[in-house]
Amino acid sequence: MNVLLWGVLPYVMVAVLVTGTIWRYRYDKFGWTTRSSELHESRLLRIGSPMFHFGLLVVVIGHVVGLVVPKSWTTAAGLSETAYHVQALVLGGIAGLSTSAGIAILIYRRRTTGPVFSATTRNDKLMYVVLVLAIVAGLSTTLLGVAGGEEHDYRVWVSPWFRSLFVFQPDIDAMAGSSPAFRIHTLIGMALFTIWPFTRLVHAFSAPVGYLFRPYIVYRSRTAGPAARPARRGWERVGSNEPR
Repeated sequence: MNVLLWGVLPYVMVAVLVTGTIWRYRYDKFGWTTRSSELHESRLLRIGSPMFHFGLLVVVIGHVVGLVVPKSWTTAAGLSETAYHVQALVLGGIAGLSTSAGIAILIYRRRTTGPVFSATTRNDKLMYVVLVLAIVAGLSTTLLGVAGGEEHDYRVWVSPWFRSLFVFQPDIDAMAGSSPAFRIHTLIGMALFTIWPFTRLVHAFSAPVGYLFRPYIVYRSRTAGPAARPARRGWERVGSNEPR
């Protein structure tokens, strides 16, 4: 079972994520969107969306640093183990609470605003459930880190396993020896990335680069201006440059 969960399942998740994203882009370009609902309700959206997105950004950065940067590197840089865990707890706790509050507001808005709820698909509902579970599980592991002890130090167990995946030599024993909270959080995270291409979360892979180079949009009035002449009956002369 450990081989299946920590040696095979991660690569299956990556395969589904990559192929699903390519398939979605190729066959569902018009569906590659967040399906914005700001026109239906904007007050709660202006509160919940920034809290969720900025909190999630800090969470992602924290995961990248914690999983990719080895423990020996931070020690060599002069950052003590205590200082590392304190800043991880403070920043991770604030970001986790911000993300949790933001997603709670967004779900409340989606459930209580009729047109927004009507536009919610089954995939969206599944996505919200898995996303909330991932956030709650992540906060749980952050709080467990306060208790201390090597069994709650993800850089001893989870990080070596995560880095070993990139060299195709999964350190299954490292992940199997971690606390149940880390294993549950990891499984939920893999489930989230598996369904990612088939939900509105796919918009995270988009960057509005074309917006910087697109031409200006020129709006013209439909009413007759000073330079306009009354419309004439009959045919216009071919090659006429006379302004209309």
